[in-house]
Amino acid sequence: MTNLITSENIQIGDAEIEEVHAYKYLGHEIKISRDNQTCEIFRRVGLTWAAFGKLSNILKSDIPICLKRKVYNQCVLPVMTYGAETLTLTKKSANKVRVAQRAMERCMLGLYLRDRISNDIIRQRSGVEDGISRIATLKWKWAGHLARTTDGRWTKKILEWRPRHEAKRSIGRPPTRWSDDIKRIQTNWIQTAQNRRMWHSLREAYVQQWTERAA
Repeated sequence: MTNLITSENIQIGDAEIEEVHAYKYLGHEIKISRDNQTCEIFRRVGLTWAAFGKLSNILKSDIPICLKRKVYNQCVLPVMTYGAETLTLTKKSANKVRVAQRAMERCMLGLYLRDRISNDIIRQRSGVEDGISRIATLKWKWAGHLARTTDGRWTKKILEWRPRHEAKRSIGRPPTRWSDDIKRIQTNWIQTAQNRRMWHSLREAYVQQWTERAA
């Protein structure tokens, strides 16, 4: 995979390396494009629906909602939030998660859109964990852990890396970076994260910005 168009083949020994536009690594589909992160979240939503479908005999049955809730929180929602701490959230992707989760909750409760039941009441009845809240919480915890690492791991180096020669900026709005939403809460977030108590106290504000934006 490369961000450059080339006609040359890459060969290591006798093996020719196939050039691809995307590939899967540790459960994530990776590709070089401006919408890479949004596409990955959309793909995760599709996988979550597949997990929901496999358990539909339970989630759409007449068993008590308290049991459905446990199955959903432990077997379905983790599919959506797997590796979410590495993703770049946008309003579009957050809304995609929210819409999908509401649809699943309606299925669990035996409701339809035509019933015109508000989202707040649906959540009150289902009692499931909010997907956006879990994603934001995972990302905030991971950001704090990453900021405090001192062993020179490459994940920390990527955060601090700056290209030696700035490339010419492409036309249009610049893509959202992984840390942009964190900086909205705390500009000097890497320094702030060194204080665990302070970092923990800011988590609610970070999560709230996404639950409000996705609402």
